[in-house]
Amino acid sequence: MEMNIFLIVGMFLLLFLGAPIFVALCLPTVAAIMLFTNNEITVVAMKMFGGIDKFSLLSVPFFILAANIMKNGGIGRRIVNWAAAMVGDTTGGLAFTAEVASMFFGAVSGSSPSTVVAIGGLLYPGLREKKYPKGFSLGLIASSGSVALLIPPSITAIMYCTMTNASVGELFMAGLTAGLVYGAIFLVYIYLYAKRHRIPKEARASWKDKGRATLNALWALGVPIIIIGGIYSGICTPTEASGLSCVYALLVSVFIYKEMDMKLFRETLVASIKTTAQTMILMAAASAFAWLLTVGGLPQLFSAWMATLNINALGFLALLCVYMLIAGMFIDGVSAFMIILPIVMSTVTALNIDLIHLGVIMITTVCIGMFSPPFGLNLFVAQPIANAKMGEIYKGVLPFFLISIIALAIIVLVPGISLFLPNILYH
Repeated sequence: MEMNIFLIVGMFLLLFLGAPIFVALCLPTVAAIMLFTNNEITVVAMKMFGGIDKFSLLSVPFFILAANIMKNGGIGRRIVNWAAAMVGDTTGGLAFTAEVASMFFGAVSGSSPSTVVAIGGLLYPGLREKKYPKGFSLGLIASSGSVALLIPPSITAIMYCTMTNASVGELFMAGLTAGLVYGAIFLVYIYLYAKRHRIPKEARASWKDKGRATLNALWALGVPIIIIGGIYSGICTPTEASGLSCVYALLVSVFIYKEMDMKLFRETLVASIKTTAQTMILMAAASAFAWLLTVGGLPQLFSAWMATLNINALGFLALLCVYMLIAGMFIDGVSAFMIILPIVMSTVTALNIDLIHLGVIMITTVCIGMFSPPFGLNLFVAQPIANAKMGEIYKGVLPFFLISIIALAIIVLVPGISLFLPNILYH
């Protein structure tokens, strides 16, 4: 027990002191092995390597590269223009455009911060120009990108499946329906807000304009078809779909849209390598940290504590959501679930909770954590886009935070939302 306390206190102390997350996970792990066990320190390297030596993780660098190619190669801008033509003339049309474009860009990037940059950078000036309140605009831009973690391809989903041996394809399909519900609840709030504040509608796009926008975005809209359609039909695995999406995005950006030259591709490649390295070292460090918590008996202690509460599956999921939401306010949500998963898995098995439904719930909490004050990553990504004070962004995201809690509750209480497509396609 002393080792577990040492690990957890050491991690939070290092995070409080501003250490990088992977350092906050690695240093306590190394120190605990030296102080509390007879193992060699080399076991840390072995566990770190083992944590990322998984076939499913091959798709991560490809999806990251595909997302950056689409962001820099003109695909993101065309998706925004298409969304504006389709929904821009509704009540709250420009805000609708931001949410719908984020859902589509999420379906081709899988990255929440990338979605905020791509969509927010294009639409935030327009929101302010159309007299949308600053707080609402800030909250919308920071929160709308969170849906990218739910809608496939989701790097977070791949990491979850790597840790639990759940099916990546099933979780992708579950995330698709859950992501649509999550985004739809945001759209309802946007509509009611625009109606209440009498925000004027945009000019209605003609069928000719809609056709032109669709034609211009046709190649861009082909990316989610390749990813989701390929997995849905069984033509390719998620790993193969990641490689295909990367090649497709590059061909479209270079030869059709002609917005990516060799210099830009080299910069995109370097940025993708850096992001991949950050993702992998984080997962490696979390794997070693979680392994030592397991060796220390924390999962067994947690299961015994849960047994004394005599709690059912729904009560357990509610407690898990509360923990994940609180953790997401202070540390990276992906790190939070990589730490907590090994601890709760024995309880999950005992309560017979579906791993796919659990995955969707945990990823939804990570989505919310991406824009939860005070340390949600999307808040810091949105700050330079809007050139706003962090206090203004915190205030702006609060209503969207509450709306996302409603979405989470619906996803928890209605498992059919997550399990509908997996049950049809895989069972």
